[in-house]
Amino acid sequence: MSDAAREIEALLFAAAGPLTAEDLAKRLPEGADIEAGLAELSALYEGRGVVLANVAGGWRFQTAADLAWLMTEERDEPRRLSKAAQETLAIIAYHQPVTRAEIEAVRGVQASRGTLDVLLELGLVRMRGRRRTPGRPVTFGTTDAFLEHYGLAALADLPGLAEMKAAGLLSLDLPPDFAVPDPNALAADEDPLEADAPEFHVDFLGEDEPAN
Repeated sequence: MSDAAREIEALLFAAAGPLTAEDLAKRLPEGADIEAGLAELSALYEGRGVVLANVAGGWRFQTAADLAWLMTEERDEPRRLSKAAQETLAIIAYHQPVTRAEIEAVRGVQASRGTLDVLLELGLVRMRGRRRTPGRPVTFGTTDAFLEHYGLAALADLPGLAEMKAAGLLSLDLPPDFAVPDPNALAADEDPLEADAPEFHVDFLGEDEPAN
């Protein structure tokens, strides 16, 4: 295995979430062939119990899909999203960046504060900026956790617009040039909020300093 592949393998193993090529480049030696290293790892892990997957625009190791049944266990049923929360999440995914008032305009009803709070608490959406309009309303967008939860590599993998319209989750008067947005790109009338750096698990302890 090449040095680049070994280094990428170590980073992905320790990372708390998917790492993009840019994240890897910041930690690998200058000139490291990241693309070749990822391709080497992908081939090496193909068909194994753990595979290399492209999720949320980044890379991570995950259990092979055909072995998911091994991880099944009996437990209390997790909290399910209400219909209002599902509709709100779909609107944010397809209309982002979007404000609370814009969500209400699409749904046709007033947005419950608790609905957005639940989505924020679950990490499926985030406050991504402020609109450059009177009152400076907060804009909302989806997170990488949203993509990870639904097994999507990018927003482009979401169900088609026609399918979502038929389900009543999208406004029927969308402009003809509407396109799926980039959750990381700022709109022209939006100011950014501070972004977080990727986190890594630490599974070792440093040596204790000698006692005086």
